[in-house]
Amino acid sequence: MTLAIEIKPLQNISKEQWMPLWQAYQIFYNANIPEHVSQNTWNKLVSHDVPQMYGFAAILNNQVVGIVHIIEHDSCWTIKPYAYLQDLFTLEEYRGQGIARKLIQHVYDIAMARKCDRVYWLTHETNEIAKLLYDRVAKKTGFIQYRM
Repeated sequence: MTLAIEIKPLQNISKEQWMPLWQAYQIFYNANIPEHVSQNTWNKLVSHDVPQMYGFAAILNNQVVGIVHIIEHDSCWTIKPYAYLQDLFTLEEYRGQGIARKLIQHVYDIAMARKCDRVYWLTHETNEIAKLLYDRVAKKTGFIQYRM
């Protein structure tokens, strides 16, 4: 049985529907993003003035159960931009039902329609559940992130 998961642009939901998932995502990664930064993030994700930053919501039974955020950027290695899937989150009680997979596929389809060269993302090395999906839908590159 396939769930009737609907994917909608974040512009089609409210900040009040998005915020609980955004906050749960932060809890999952032990992050504490200030409210004014979250407000700025929301504004950019839904603004037509920032076309390289956008997102989608997964809707199931009229409830937002997953979110994904994308940032497109230029690359020194290609003519076309890359699509960086920065944030992907599904409510815990809805995991394992194909929601994250559907969000990733939607991002890929949109990125290809927008003429991006590729879609890529990062995850924490301890995120074993997510890595099970990622290993099935994408190729691990072997690159390691460094940060200053």
